[in-house]
Amino acid sequence: MPPLRTALLQSSGQPGDVAANLKVLDEAAARAAACGAGLLVCPEMFLTGYAIGDDVPKLAEPADGTSAEAIAGIAVRHGIAVTYGYPERDGGHVHNSAQLIGPDGARLANYRKTHLFGCFEQQWFTPGEQPVVQAELGGLRIGLMICYDVEFPENVRAHALAGTDLLLVPTAQMHPFQFVAESLVPVRAFENQLYIAYVNRTGPEGEFEFVGLSCLASPDGAVRTRAGRGEELVLGEADPGLLSASREANPYLRDRRPGLYTFLS
Repeated sequence: MPPLRTALLQSSGQPGDVAANLKVLDEAAARAAACGAGLLVCPEMFLTGYAIGDDVPKLAEPADGTSAEAIAGIAVRHGIAVTYGYPERDGGHVHNSAQLIGPDGARLANYRKTHLFGCFEQQWFTPGEQPVVQAELGGLRIGLMICYDVEFPENVRAHALAGTDLLLVPTAQMHPFQFVAESLVPVRAFENQLYIAYVNRTGPEGEFEFVGLSCLASPDGAVRTRAGRGEELVLGEADPGLLSASREANPYLRDRRPGLYTFLS
């Protein structure tokens, strides 16, 4: 099975301007596909911008809304799967969500952030209740979560136990927490024996300063590709062969003793 070349779009786009962000996504999809990528991953809340305050409910859309249709068209036009963050409207609730659309335009998975970070997110969003959301793509089992979720070891371990091969994490990681991108994400990949594509925003936005440093970390603990602090499109490969060999060599999941952990809640 060939590796899945994965493109990480490190960009904050234009907060508050959905049309402009769709254009950025379209251009990135074209570049990524030209480089042989089968998957493009965008940051948290990429569709609308993150620090949009009162505009969160105004710009929220259903999972099958007009922007989802536009992104499906982009995916089909360039023959590439796309994962993007957006505010999802579901009746009277708004979720901080990420959606995976396949290269044929089909909506493959939609995930609602389960751990909301800080007063801003807790004010505007309803937390999701489904920790493991997966889809099949390019022979790999793809999992979704968002930013703060990856900082909870139980969340990532749940994906490992559910067979996730490549975990996509659209992110809005801000100063001074860059150690998450630099250190925690590669450790999570190693201890759970999976790939993690951690894709961040960059630069100042409202009261936040996003640190970039997007990366693709592999199950051997290595970082296969790393962005800097600015706008960037970087590519790396999720290799099923390396994944299989690493899982064979690393005994963490085999050596677990779940009976010892039943007191955890």
